[in-house]
Amino acid sequence: MEIPVMNLQALIALAFFLAALLVARTVANIYRGKWLGASWMIFYLRMLLGFLLAGAVVLGYCSFAGIDVISRHLN
Repeated sequence: MEIPVMNLQALIALAFFLAALLVARTVANIYRGKWLGASWMIFYLRMLLGFLLAGAVVLGYCSFAGIDVISRHLN
């Protein structure tokens, strides 16, 4: 049973988006003072959030447009 590449890209995009939501919640809790954290940690997590959102957008767009970006780079 093999998963089509476009579906795999869409699932990875969804996972990136869910991870971005988790990171955004973490940043908000650190910023409000609910959790311990320093300013460098907020900066790092915001950078990670940007990369996760960019990956989710690119993979989501490519999966809906029918562009295969995963297996193109694996071979």
